[in-house]
Amino acid sequence: ATTTSSSSSDDYDSSLLSRMNLFTAVNDAMRIALESDDSAVVFGEDVAFGGVFRCSMDLRDKFGSDRVFNTPLSENGIAGFAIGYASMGGTAIGEIQFADYIFPAMDQIVNEMAKFRYRSGNQWNCGGVTLRAPCGAVGHGGHYHSQSPESFLAHIPGIVVVMPRGPKAAKGLLLSSIRSKDPVVFLEPKALYRAAVEDVPVDDYELELGKAEVMRKGSDVTVVGWGGHLRVLEEACDVAAMEGISCELIDLQTIIPWDKATIVESVQKTGKLVVSHEAPLTNGFGAEIVASLQTDCFDALEAPLQRVCGYDTPFPLVFEKEYLPSSSKNVEAIRLVMEYAK
Repeated sequence: ATTTSSSSSDDYDSSLLSRMNLFTAVNDAMRIALESDDSAVVFGEDVAFGGVFRCSMDLRDKFGSDRVFNTPLSENGIAGFAIGYASMGGTAIGEIQFADYIFPAMDQIVNEMAKFRYRSGNQWNCGGVTLRAPCGAVGHGGHYHSQSPESFLAHIPGIVVVMPRGPKAAKGLLLSSIRSKDPVVFLEPKALYRAAVEDVPVDDYELELGKAEVMRKGSDVTVVGWGGHLRVLEEACDVAAMEGISCELIDLQTIIPWDKATIVESVQKTGKLVVSHEAPLTNGFGAEIVASLQTDCFDALEAPLQRVCGYDTPFPLVFEKEYLPSSSKNVEAIRLVMEYAK
């Protein structure tokens, strides 16, 4: 398998790179979007002051309060405003303060945003909507500030769902999302806002939606994940390598539409698959991947397909470490498929 992302920082001269963490990369993408599109607006709870995670810092000062502004505490209202503004041809960049809070907006997302083009026979659309939302575990978030709702969103035909793993991917994928002709929910792993630092192109660039990236090539086991959880999977692959196991690690990047072809190609080579995510096991997006690969790669499989995921419980506070699919749990799954294939 080969890397399938459409561009990366390798395409740019090193003099055009800048050290950014995740939140500054997101901020830079929104700055470029506002500069390059006069119809673009940024809005949400507290975004005029920079937002809880400072992702919109200084944007109001640069672009004015008519383009970067606060909204009432109403996720349903944020989504509804985004749909209405985009339906009139504008570019709407809304922020849901935490992905856990997106559920009050589900009526607008499911019944309006996702169906707007379809129900009109493509006579109108709200493809200019991008809803950003910080997601995932952060170490102390508890029930209402730690959830990963990507599988809920993936079950909605008509929207795109994206989750980057770091600053370079975040900037390129966010710019692609903002400019996409389809509405996008852009999930940002909040634990990485300051923890992940990379050399990021300062120029305007996009990464293709719907394309996975092969982070490291391998021959024994295919390991698939997305978002901040890739840090854990990298650790697991490092441990496996010390035991002589070659893992091919794939970042899905776009949850829907997902890049089945890249994963199929890898599993046909390795004969084994481990999928891991923070969200609960039952009906998590890993289940969709496993079901599809069971069909498309049946003759190539050498071991049962494995899912290493969060437990089917509300996200805990004091038991977060036990709940999360750690690197050691993933190493166990990697060892299991290798042993089975002997």
